[in-house]
Amino acid sequence: MAGVRGFARATGDGAADVLQPLIALCRGLRAMAAGGRRKWAQTPKERRGPALFLMATCVVGIALLPYGPTLSAVSLMGAAFWAGRKGPVKDPGPGEAGRERLRILYEALVPYFSAPEDPNPLYAHGGEWSRAFDSFEFDDSGRLTRLRLRYPPYFTDGDAESRARVERLLYAKSGRGREYSFTWDEEANHLTLTVLPALSTAIGAQRFVTTPGETVLGFTDASSVQRTLPVTEAADDPAEEVRRDAPPVVWRTGPRSTEPHLLALGPPGSGTTTLLRSIALQALCHGQVLVVDGSGTGEYAFLGGRAGVLGIECGLAGTLATLEWAAHETERRLIAANRARQTGHPPPQDILRPLWLVLDRPTVLGQLAAAEGRRDPQELLQVPLRHGRAAQVRVVVADHLDAADALGEVVRSHTRARVVLGPASEDQIRAVLGAPPHTTPTPEMPPGRGYVRLGTGPVHRLQVPATPDPYDEATSEAQRQAVLGLLPEPELPREAAAPCPVEAAGPVEAGPVEAGPVEAAERVDMVKAGPAAGPADG
Repeated sequence: MAGVRGFARATGDGAADVLQPLIALCRGLRAMAAGGRRKWAQTPKERRGPALFLMATCVVGIALLPYGPTLSAVSLMGAAFWAGRKGPVKDPGPGEAGRERLRILYEALVPYFSAPEDPNPLYAHGGEWSRAFDSFEFDDSGRLTRLRLRYPPYFTDGDAESRARVERLLYAKSGRGREYSFTWDEEANHLTLTVLPALSTAIGAQRFVTTPGETVLGFTDASSVQRTLPVTEAADDPAEEVRRDAPPVVWRTGPRSTEPHLLALGPPGSGTTTLLRSIALQALCHGQVLVVDGSGTGEYAFLGGRAGVLGIECGLAGTLATLEWAAHETERRLIAANRARQTGHPPPQDILRPLWLVLDRPTVLGQLAAAEGRRDPQELLQVPLRHGRAAQVRVVVADHLDAADALGEVVRSHTRARVVLGPASEDQIRAVLGAPPHTTPTPEMPPGRGYVRLGTGPVHRLQVPATPDPYDEATSEAQRQAVLGLLPEPELPREAAAPCPVEAAGPVEAGPVEAGPVEAAERVDMVKAGPAAGPADG
């Protein structure tokens, strides 16, 4: 066997020596082809036609010359041989600055990955960092972009606190201000640090390709989800808009959903209102929307008068009456669905259309209610939150992160889909989502950037589609037209609307629906409630 291996090695070396000119020629042709493709890709579109015409003219001219094709072939082979005369350039490794960075990082990891009783420590002061670091990559500025290291088997990689200490150290030593992903391979005792690229902020409000019961909360990393959606990325010039496939975070609602309600928290200016506007525009495609704007800044005024928008409330009295009607409507839907199942008939169409309750900063209204000695509006959400999944009622709540303690227990316990936007500490994110993020939060984030967790699933990075208020003076014309283009047609006046059929009044006999106070009944007349409002007025 040793003789056979030696003969095969000698034969291979001899063949490589004989075929060296051919290998160099093929390498040069490949390099020239790659350079030609790069040059063609960099050529502006308006210059490609003249360039093709010029090349065709040159080819025809060479073909007409005596010995033209032969001379051109010889010249091409000579140029290819010259371009491929050198073999592939070997990676010289990190420079002096890179080696110094790796040495400092290695020395900083010694207290975490070493033990006094280890006879042959992998990490030791003054040791070789090349033994511990398998692979690494640097960017143009000399900062680490990827690092794969080994750690000793006795390190407690199953302890979350031990892993967090190592991640904090790597984050500090590799450079702050960037988002890092840490992948722990506990079976092979490897840790991979990767710098994540920034999520695109150019995706704005648009019609997403989804089915009824699916809502796009935003977009995340391609490695986090297995689905993509075609989107359009905005540009300064509308003619330069880019169409590509982006990985979305899809929130599924409906009778079989385990996360029928959502809670979004973030500091002021983090984009929670933008998220609610995006959800409301998508909900109007297949359902009805009722908005409660606790801040009273008119961020949802553009929805007024549109088909499917039942009302936009800003005051305390209107909010209490509207939410009381929503509770009665939830009960009515449950009773109607139960009667339909008992009689063997399909459920009425008016209870199959989803009803969305969108509440922005309800804690502000709760403070006003406490000052006036009235009922907290959050208490009226108990019925929609508890029974909304079966009644096709979805509740979306957004508030400031510092007001999370003022949210009612019923809101916190029934909103299993959670979103945290804006700059927040790891402890704050863990308190809201119930799990730490898999990346390092950055102190500065653009509006709409944060983390999302649906139920007990993994934590994903999130970038909410840009959905500004079209009536805001700071909104660009392109974004204004994009938002207005998603709105349904204006609703017809009540006098011009067709009267409701008599059969729609059947479920009015339900006792819980008729038990509403006079104030709620009077308020319902002011809500543009479509077919579902008739039974609620009972």
